[in-house]
Amino acid sequence: MAREDLTRLTGTINGPNCDDDDCPNVYRTATGSIVVQGNVTAAFRTPEGEALVEIPESVLKEAVRALGW
Repeated sequence: MAREDLTRLTGTINGPNCDDDDCPNVYRTATGSIVVQGNVTAAFRTPEGEALVEIPESVLKEAVRALGW
């Protein structure tokens, strides 16, 4: 899946813009699932093919507002 196939929910709505796309963000896929971009964390070991990322609470709140939840 390419970034162009995702709908960006954060970074452009009532929050700081990240023009170079290197900051934490939340995206929605065409099928409605959520993709999160953040700093990798090693809080615990994940199953093969999964990863843990850390994002600020404000980014998650912005995504929820964008989705109208």
